[in-house]
Amino acid sequence: MRGLLRAYYWMDESLQNGLQRAGYKPRTRTQTMILIHISNGVTRAAELARALGVSRQAIQQQINDLEEDDLVTQMPDPNDKRANRIVFSERGAALINQAMETLRGAEQALAMRLGYEHVTQLRRALMADWGPVIGEQRAPGRKRSVS
Repeated sequence: MRGLLRAYYWMDESLQNGLQRAGYKPRTRTQTMILIHISNGVTRAAELARALGVSRQAIQQQINDLEEDDLVTQMPDPNDKRANRIVFSERGAALINQAMETLRGAEQALAMRLGYEHVTQLRRALMADWGPVIGEQRAPGRKRSVS
């Protein structure tokens, strides 16, 4: 487990460094995860809160900060008048494109350091279906599940 967490931090810090080199201001890990989830099609605050295991209020504050920095825009959800969709602004789309380029570069550097076969095996293991969570229960207070 420590290895997975260390790998996550390595990728996140590599991402942050790449974005800063490209002229973007530093983002919190939560903001980074919000932006990645939006790029994967998770566009409602309640869905983002569930995916990240935090409160709706905490997500909304982060979204407001991202909107203030002109990275995202909130617009009415055409399928649910009570909800908003979060979409990238032009500046946010440029940031996520830079982020993806930075992550590809980090993965390439990792492959050169560890070997391409190791990185391929790591990707396969991480993307494999691990089955249901052991014990079939979530920890108290957790809002998200791996499914």
